[in-house]
Amino acid sequence: MGKPAAPRRVGEKEALAVGTTIRGSAQKLNLVAALIRGRKAEDALNVLTFSKKGMAVDVRKVLASAIANAENNHNLDVDALVVKEASVGKSMTMKRFATRGRGKSTRILKPFSRIRIVVEEREEA
Repeated sequence: MGKPAAPRRVGEKEALAVGTTIRGSAQKLNLVAALIRGRKAEDALNVLTFSKKGMAVDVRKVLASAIANAENNHNLDVDALVVKEASVGKSMTMKRFATRGRGKSTRILKPFSRIRIVVEEREEA
């Protein structure tokens, strides 16, 4: 008598991974996500490995997790995986303050972002 299993959030030949607290703005993260959309999973990993963008490290971890989920949880062929979706959104924002002259202070906003990567198994045509 347990809780029923949650239904799949993606299709039959798809796997999903989500990175929820990636330090940096969603705008900068979206630039990195645009590099991998529509690419084969292996090519996307290579692009992220050699990218100069700082957030590429975190995106690479999430992509590697999606590939591992496809292989281990859904029995998909790793060589036929394609990045179907890489969507980016805002997460929390830490608020800090910096002291300024004459007893004043200003706000410092430290944003976090989230990324959702879906990989899909596609047969070569």
